[in-house]
Amino acid sequence: MRYFNTAGPCIPERHYMLPAQERLPQAREIVDEGQYFVVHAPRQTGKTTALAAMAQDLTASGQYAALRFSCESAEPAGEDVGWAEELILEAIRRSTEAAWYPDELAPPAPWPDAVPGARLARGLTEWVRSCSRPLVLFFDEIDALRGESLRSVLRQLRDGYTAVREQFPHSVVLCGLRDVRDYKAASGGDPSRLGTSSPFNIKVASLRLGDFTEPEVVELYGQHTTQTGQEFTPDAVQRAFWCTRGQPWLVNALAYEITRRMRIPQSEPVTAEHVDEAKERLILARATHLDSLAARLGEDRVRRVIEPLIAGELPQEASTYDDDLAYVRDLGLIAADSPVRVANPIYKEVIVRVLGVRTESVITAIPSSFRLPDGRIDMDKLLRSFAEFWRENGEILATSSTYPEAAAQLVMMAYLHRIVNGAGFIDREYGVGRRRVDLLIRQPYAAADGSRAVQREALELKVWRQGRADPLVEGLAQLDDYLDRMELATGTLVVFDTRPQAAPVHERTVFSHQTTPSGRAVTLLRA
Repeated sequence: MRYFNTAGPCIPERHYMLPAQERLPQAREIVDEGQYFVVHAPRQTGKTTALAAMAQDLTASGQYAALRFSCESAEPAGEDVGWAEELILEAIRRSTEAAWYPDELAPPAPWPDAVPGARLARGLTEWVRSCSRPLVLFFDEIDALRGESLRSVLRQLRDGYTAVREQFPHSVVLCGLRDVRDYKAASGGDPSRLGTSSPFNIKVASLRLGDFTEPEVVELYGQHTTQTGQEFTPDAVQRAFWCTRGQPWLVNALAYEITRRMRIPQSEPVTAEHVDEAKERLILARATHLDSLAARLGEDRVRRVIEPLIAGELPQEASTYDDDLAYVRDLGLIAADSPVRVANPIYKEVIVRVLGVRTESVITAIPSSFRLPDGRIDMDKLLRSFAEFWRENGEILATSSTYPEAAAQLVMMAYLHRIVNGAGFIDREYGVGRRRVDLLIRQPYAAADGSRAVQREALELKVWRQGRADPLVEGLAQLDDYLDRMELATGTLVVFDTRPQAAPVHERTVFSHQTTPSGRAVTLLRA
C-alpha cells in the first residue's frame, strides 16, 4: 500500500508521487546539449526525488551514465579541501555501488592520486576515460560545502569544462538550497571569501523547482482515492492548496496526517474541516520541516525581511536588503515572486506563533472560561481580558521582543491564540506596506437546532507610530473593507500607541464604540 511521504526521497513503489521529471521539463534538453546548470529550491520540495528519477531514466536509456550523489557528507571537512574531495569521491563510489553500476560504467578503483585541490578533477577525468558512455553528474546538496572547499570544487568543475572538455563529464548539475549564481551565502554571505563573484560562471541556466499547482494537488490526492476509494472533496483539496500554496512537503504532510494519524475511516470523504484540523495538528506538533524554518527566525537577515511583513511597514533602507530577500526567498519562507509575502498561510501562522511563544507562556487565563454554553467565544470578555493583560504585561513583553516593530501585534496574536487554540482557528493577513494586521477568528459551535455552525469574528490591528497621525480614520476604513470582504456586520479595531509621548498604558487602554464609513457599528480598543 502506498502512502503520502514526508521523509526523504519518494519511491514510486511506496509513495504517492507526481512524475518527478515533469517538474524539471527543461532539464533533459540541457543535458542533451552537454551543458552545466543549476537546480535550486527550498528544502523539502522534492529536489532529490526529481534528480534521482532523472539520473535513473538517463542511465536506463542507454545513452548516458548518470548519477545523483550527495555532497552532504563532505560538510565536516569545512575549509580542508583535500578531505572534502576525498569525501565527495567516496560519496560518488557509494552511490554507484548502490545503483549497481556495471564495470564498464563504474568509476576507477581506486581513484587516482593527486594533490589536494586537483583530486576531484583528476578522478572525474579518469572516470570519463574509462566509462563507455557520456557521464552526467548531479551534485546534490552542493551548498553543504563551505569556503575553500566549495571554491575548489566549483573551480575544478569550471576548469575541466573549459580546458579538457572532451575528457570531462558531459553534463554537470549542481543542486542546492540556494541559487549558485554567486554562492555568497556559502561563505556566510561574504563574497570576498570566494575570491570571485561567480566561481561557476559556466552554467547556462538556473532552474528553480516550483511548488505544486492546484491541478497537481488534485492529481496527487487522486492517487489515494484510486488506491483506497476514499475521496478528498473539492472543498478539501481547495483548502489544502490554500493552506500550503502547493509547497510539496506541506501538501503531503496534511494528507498523511489525515489518512494515517487522524485515521478518518476510508468510507468517509476527507473534508475541508479535516484539512483545518490536520493543519492545526501539524503546527502544534512543530514537525521537523516547520521547526527548521522556525529556527531561522532568529537570524538577523531573516528578521530584516520578516519583521516589516508582520508590522505592515516598508523595509528600512539597508544595503543588505536585496541579499537578505534572496536568502529568505531561497529558504522558502517567502514567495518566489512579488510582492514580498510569506510563502503560504501555514508558514504565516507558524511565524507568529513561534515569535509569540514567550507571551503565551505567561498567560494564565483559562481558555474554557471564555466559551459560552453552545461553544461560541465570548468576544467581549476575551477583549476585556486582553486589555487587562496588556495593562499589566504588554509593554514589558513588547519592549523585550526581538521583533520590536511588530511586538504589539505579536503580543495580541499570541493572546488570542492561547484562548482560541484547540477549539477554533485564526486566519491572519499581514504583509509589507499594509500598516495593519487583519485577523479572522473561526469558532465552530452547535446551533440551536443542533446543526454545526461557525462563529466568525474580525479584528484589525493598527499601530500609532512616532511622527504619524492618529490611524483611527484609516483603520475604520480598512476595517470596513475587511468586514465587507468577510461579509460581517461588525468587528473590532485595535490601535496600539507606541509613541514616546503616549499616555501611560493603564490610562490609554480603553474601549469605545465607533462607526465605520459605511455605517457599521464596531468596537475600538486603544492600547
